Amino acid sequence: MTPQADMSVAQRPVLGSTMAYREAGRPAAPVALFLHGNPTSSYIWRNIIPHVAPVAHCIAPDLIGFGRSGKPDIAYRFADHVRYLDAFIAGCGIASAYLVAQDWGTALAFHLAARRPQFVRGLAFMEFIRPMPTWEDFHRGQAAREELFRKFRTPGVGEKMILEDNLFVERVLPGSVLRKLTDEEMAEYRAPFPTPSSRRPVWRFPNELPIAGEPADVWAALERAHRALAASRYPKLLLVGDPGALVSPTFAGSFAARIENCRLVNLGPGLHFLQEDHPDAIGRSVADWIADCERMSAAT
Repeated sequence: MTPQADMSVAQRPVLGSTMAYREAGRPAAPVALFLHGNPTSSYIWRNIIPHVAPVAHCIAPDLIGFGRSGKPDIAYRFADHVRYLDAFIAGCGIASAYLVAQDWGTALAFHLAARRPQFVRGLAFMEFIRPMPTWEDFHRGQAAREELFRKFRTPGVGEKMILEDNLFVERVLPGSVLRKLTDEEMAEYRAPFPTPSSRRPVWRFPNELPIAGEPADVWAALERAHRALAASRYPKLLLVGDPGALVSPTFAGSFAARIENCRLVNLGPGLHFLQEDHPDAIGRSVADWIADCERMSAAT
């Protein structure tokens, strides 16, 4: 059962717009910065943060254009999210943090860690984004790969599917969770995207996926980030579901073995949005890992 925690939702001015964030835990504790993916928000961490709040100061922003954050007139490219997240971190005065991330949140976390390794106390991640040489490397489900994501990147077709038909929220999200999301949960996920124009941030992310060298700038940025990850020594926690969507247990095992200081946790049955199927297991794993990291840091 998910424990209770005093959690607030606030807004912060960022680069002429606003970013919303959830916050819980003691301000004097080490920061745990939670980064979500597409098309979710900090809401996806709602049942995980209460487990982590006793050991960390939890801060979970809504990425720009998502959740309750503003929707400025920008392209919503990966580089835009980097700029807004950097400005959010600076505005919050966060000097270092444990990064806890899933989906596009992992790309932002890897990129941040590559540029500012001294910022990272540790990295917990799941269902992560990486440069993928071919489409076959992208998604384990052929139907999702061919019938959805390839079409999402097809001019004219992807816009209709995501902007007009809202398929990313209505089909990809619930189809990537094993349990049935409640009406209340779906309402929360739908709320930020009531109109076609409001869904442009959701449409942009599939077009930013680094597949077969494209887009070239995102591919290059994440190649650098993954090289830095491979060379890093800070503690890591990789959580995986079975069969997973982007990351299988077999791939997770080999990936964890190739990087230093990485603990691997198999959550059991799960697809992409593991936070919705395994919030308690993820929360306990992250909390225990942070506590262990802090004990080891104090000892040395």
